[in-house]
Amino acid sequence: MAEIRLTKVAQGQTKIRNVPIAVTPEGFWCCPSPVVFQKTLKAQNPLNKPKPSSSPPSAPTKTTVQKKHVPVTEKKPTSTPSRPAVLPDDQRTFASDAPSLGTLVNERAPRPKIENLPRKVAIEFGEPGTSDMKVVLMGKQGFYVKLSVHKNVLMENSSFFADKLSEEQSSLSCLEIEDCEDIEIYVETVGLMYCKETKQRLIKQSVSRVLRILKVAELLGFKSCMQSCLEYLEAVPWVGEEEEEKVVSSILRLQVEGIGVTPVLKRVSSEVSNHPKETLFHIVEQVLKSSEERGRREMKSIVLKLLRENSSIPSYAGSADIFNETIYSSCRSCLESLLSMFRQAAEPGFTDKPMENREPVLKQITLEADNLSWLLEILADRQAADAFAVMWSTQQELATLHTKLPIVSRHHVSCITARLFVGIGRGELLPLKDTRQLLLHTWLQPLINDYSWLQHGCRSFDRKVVEEGIGRTILTLPLEDQQSILLSWLGSFLKAGDNCPNLQRAFEVWWRRTFIRPYVEPRGNLMQSDSSMTS
Repeated sequence: MAEIRLTKVAQGQTKIRNVPIAVTPEGFWCCPSPVVFQKTLKAQNPLNKPKPSSSPPSAPTKTTVQKKHVPVTEKKPTSTPSRPAVLPDDQRTFASDAPSLGTLVNERAPRPKIENLPRKVAIEFGEPGTSDMKVVLMGKQGFYVKLSVHKNVLMENSSFFADKLSEEQSSLSCLEIEDCEDIEIYVETVGLMYCKETKQRLIKQSVSRVLRILKVAELLGFKSCMQSCLEYLEAVPWVGEEEEEKVVSSILRLQVEGIGVTPVLKRVSSEVSNHPKETLFHIVEQVLKSSEERGRREMKSIVLKLLRENSSIPSYAGSADIFNETIYSSCRSCLESLLSMFRQAAEPGFTDKPMENREPVLKQITLEADNLSWLLEILADRQAADAFAVMWSTQQELATLHTKLPIVSRHHVSCITARLFVGIGRGELLPLKDTRQLLLHTWLQPLINDYSWLQHGCRSFDRKVVEEGIGRTILTLPLEDQQSILLSWLGSFLKAGDNCPNLQRAFEVWWRRTFIRPYVEPRGNLMQSDSSMTS
């Protein structure tokens, strides 16, 4: 490892820091490590207290040290005669900016305010002593870097430097660049001009740092570096959605001609015009037909989460109805399969068959019921489950067969009914009155019959939520229908207790509407009052 000396020049003091840097295969010095700038800024932090000097205080003197100013364009600086071993050849360009170290030992000048101290870094590229110009990068808060570079290297690699140097005379020995937002990356990018294999230098760099290099390379017109950055970004993984957005936005902002950004963008966009409807239908079908329980459960959760996060997916197909029709097509297929399995399981003598003959049917019932619950969840999230309520309320045959199967095999079907009641109670779906009446008439009693098993055998079953949904659904009906359903429920609740849904809140509302605060008088009373008024 070669070394670069970081010199901080200030009135009344000189501090030199050794910083390790890499050496390229060509023998040139590459850009310094980021620790150069971090340590320099840390040393200049006003909160840092200066360390007390270990040497004994010298006698007071009135002599003050005058800083010698040297123009930036000076080519051959003077060396420090008192201690020549302190500064190596590659840093002699800044010796003239510092006061004599020997004088500092014997004389002590008043310490200036830390916030007024200049912050300078000296860096030399190429073989020591061969540079023919200086580039001064001026950043914020008075921090700047002086680079010893070679004109031919800059002009060959950077259109920015080529334009600047061609506009001036060839004898120009110093070029200042003001308002550098990212001096560290400027230095690194200039260092990359001395490397033949730029891409190799980017290996093990972070994506965020390469994006910073890409930005500076674009400003400098360093096309080969830009191309290497794009090749790096095309190959390296992007970790997280935030990093992906940064990469894509940075690539889309590139305005340089002749730089191919398409390979990078192919990761997030496709030139093949696949219809989104077909892709989504294929994904849904694969999940529905999977027989591996764990994989199916996890993928259902993932697909449902992604659909919730990006409700605009159907817009790519031109209409949300296309996607919803795809889901309903899968619903009808699952429902037909479920009804077929129920018919087989309800046949006389089915329970007497060997377990190996019964098990496939019972597993298929569980699978299809779970599939329907998942599809209903998707439709409810998309506010498109009204048609599902219509379809489910008309399954009288399935509800009749429901009582003929063991509760352990049929209770998954009651989960579908419970989810519909919860959706109606929350306002997620708004079926017509006739559909709500038919749904309660067809499926409430089967749900009550399975209620005990659902509470103890189904982990996802939330009793309070389901009971609230059932009660609210009942209370959306005409008052006479509320009475009929709640009086029927009352008989079941008095017999089963906790094994029956607790609809006391709905019962209290119905009672209040009927006996305590009737909003409209009975029609008979209205007719009598009308006749009395006319007589």
